Amino acid sequence: MNLNTRYTLRHLAAREVIAAAGVMILSLLAPIQASAQETIKIGLIASLSGPSSKSGEAITRGMTLAIEEINAEGGVLGKPLELLRRDDENNPGKGLTAARELIQREKVAVLFGGLQTPVSLAIVPYVNQVKRPFMGPWAAGTPITQNGADPNFVFRVSAVDELVDVALVDRAVTVHGSKNPGLVLINNPWGESNERGLLAALESKGLPHAGIEKIEASDVDVVPQLTRLREAGADTLFMVANVGPSAQVMKSLERMDWNVPVVSHWGPAGGRFSELGGPRAETVEMIQTFTFSGTQTEKGEAVLAGLQNLFPEIETAADVTPAVGIANAYDAMHLTALAIENAGSTAGEAIREGYYAIESYDGLVKRYQQPFTPDNHDALGPDDYVFTNFVAGEIIPID
Repeated sequence: MNLNTRYTLRHLAAREVIAAAGVMILSLLAPIQASAQETIKIGLIASLSGPSSKSGEAITRGMTLAIEEINAEGGVLGKPLELLRRDDENNPGKGLTAARELIQREKVAVLFGGLQTPVSLAIVPYVNQVKRPFMGPWAAGTPITQNGADPNFVFRVSAVDELVDVALVDRAVTVHGSKNPGLVLINNPWGESNERGLLAALESKGLPHAGIEKIEASDVDVVPQLTRLREAGADTLFMVANVGPSAQVMKSLERMDWNVPVVSHWGPAGGRFSELGGPRAETVEMIQTFTFSGTQTEKGEAVLAGLQNLFPEIETAADVTPAVGIANAYDAMHLTALAIENAGSTAGEAIREGYYAIESYDGLVKRYQQPFTPDNHDALGPDDYVFTNFVAGEIIPID
């Protein structure tokens, strides 16, 4: 063995010792780094594909902006928030599978649920069983929060069907002079929830109805159902359906040349309704909880600027569609952060109590005063609703 060979071996050995020491140091530092990087995970299950994917995108944007703001202020309990999303594909079974995965494997502190009432209703029994808070920023089915569980871990910053239905009936009567409205409802639990609510609201006013017609998400022609309502003398239509079937209703009305007023739940706002619904789409009057169009508050202007900073494709208020998804999710995320801070931990039961302990919050939709109590898990009420319609693809308040 020559001198150069011995030098090379000694040099390699020294490098191995140094490398080994480096590994030891890194292994000692790893727990510290992991602790420093630990996050509080927030889950989201929403429609991220399909005709209602705009709603999932809106909810994501609202939550993302809120999380950016919260993390910029130091996070929650000294830790940054992290958003994990799953696509439910508008399917209750897939939504429930995603909920289990996010809660059991990812250990999310709070689970948010997106657009579809049937998906949310599939998740509700599970979250109550495992005692993990579930926040709804969109789905309006009354039984989502009023689910009979004790304790109940389901909260919502969104519309509530039974309250929306009162507002729909009031508008039909006061604006359109309706005396014999017809009901066009999607054939699923969301439609059933609104059927009960609309019939109760009509009964409270002593009004009859021209009939109840059910439609399917797969329908491409609803002329037969609409013909029955026209023959029964319907003078206004209440419509409860999401983007696809709502668009088919409007195209069928166009083919029938029936210019009956349509007063709708907010389902059409969740996607490309103004594009898919044909020339009659802009005549639909939709209920909402918020719109960025029209005169804005200082908070609204600040949130719009924040959205434009995060998402360069948002150039004007017309690009924030549907605004209701962004606004509800933004406020719900901030309220959830307050609940976790109040809880002092990420334990489900403690966070549940933390929601009740929120005294006030200056939100985007409104200023919240004790938004949740053990008897009321819905932060928004009828005073927070506004009627809108599409104008050139933008959702505009109706004067």
